Amino acid sequence: MTRLRLFVLTIFCCSLAFSSLQAQDYQKAIGLRLGYPVSISYKMFLGNSNNALEAFVNYRSQKVFSYGWTRIGVGGAYQVHNPISSVDGLQWYYGGGAAIYFWSYDNDFSGFEDEANLSLGIQGYLGLDYKFAGAPVNLSLDWVPTFYISGYGDGFGADNGALTIRYTFEE
Repeated sequence: MTRLRLFVLTIFCCSLAFSSLQAQDYQKAIGLRLGYPVSISYKMFLGNSNNALEAFVNYRSQKVFSYGWTRIGVGGAYQVHNPISSVDGLQWYYGGGAAIYFWSYDNDFSGFEDEANLSLGIQGYLGLDYKFAGAPVNLSLDWVPTFYISGYGDGFGADNGALTIRYTFEE
């Protein structure tokens, strides 16, 4: 997994090196958050401001021997984008949001019960956002620390983040 993250970061940094590309703004975008797990992401800017809403949904399932689990996550965030003037199309952003995760556990060992659980998470966002000029493509790279309030994984998780690749819509 570490090699994949290094590869993705390298591609993102190399794409920023082509600063001769002129970028343009976008209003809406949909794509994939290539994190753990992979999510579908939809981002929408509010009017002509630098404020955006991002929503995501994800699904992850794993089966190991006689034990398995499934997780479905749904969440949203409010983000504030600020331009980085030295590179057209590059912005940094911060924000906050919340997510809800639905878990189910399947245990085939006798004497153990199957169970379902719910986790709530409060999230922070810190990232970079780049829109390529002349192409309907947007890349984001972010860190999303999450504090889980209840359910599986109570406490602070700082290992969340992703590279997001989106198709943009102009309005």
